[in-house]
Amino acid sequence: MEAIDFARITFETLVGFIALYTLSKVLGKSQITQITPFDFIAALVLGELVGNALYDPEVGVSMILYAIALWGILIFITEIITQKYRKSRKLLEGYPSLVIRRGEIQRDVMKKSKLDINQLMHLLRDKGVFSLQEVEYAVFETDGSINVLRKYIHQTPTNEVLNQAPKPVELPINIISDGEIIEENIDEIDWDIKQVKEEVKKQGLTIEEVMYAEWSKENGLFIMPV
Repeated sequence: MEAIDFARITFETLVGFIALYTLSKVLGKSQITQITPFDFIAALVLGELVGNALYDPEVGVSMILYAIALWGILIFITEIITQKYRKSRKLLEGYPSLVIRRGEIQRDVMKKSKLDINQLMHLLRDKGVFSLQEVEYAVFETDGSINVLRKYIHQTPTNEVLNQAPKPVELPINIISDGEIIEENIDEIDWDIKQVKEEVKKQGLTIEEVMYAEWSKENGLFIMPV
């Protein structure tokens, strides 16, 4: 390779690096910490576009910048859609799955999530859980990680060591998100839409004024207004 080729590759590498870094800053931290299927595809495509462009003399800097800008716009539009329309999030971002409920493995949920018992145990061990008997709830997140709520007796510091009497562990239920009632979740607490509105009204708010609301048996209804 001639010196001019090294200079071109160096220049295009710097341009690609700066453009991708700028794109990541514009799109925000959530694109880094929460990888959705669309984000994964976008990352692969962007990497291929920049990588191939570096070794293709017919592809100039303008084409690299155009490809990065175009994918950036598509990702940005997708984020706007998921922020404004909650129902689109399942399609574009996926949704968390409750794979363990009250200590019982939900085999139908695991099957839908393409998760087998060995993979589940691997994810649990990553969270420092080495026995299913310790788990009350486990949520399989959209980025492929898992979050665990241990049974009361196994929570840290262990209540067993402190000789505390066992208590039931309840999972807080998200019932309002971005001003919309999550109907499938209110069924979990045997409420209906009318009752949710009444409970929210008691706190001087309307459903549209609620950014997030969750219910738990111990603490009742917790509301975070817009």
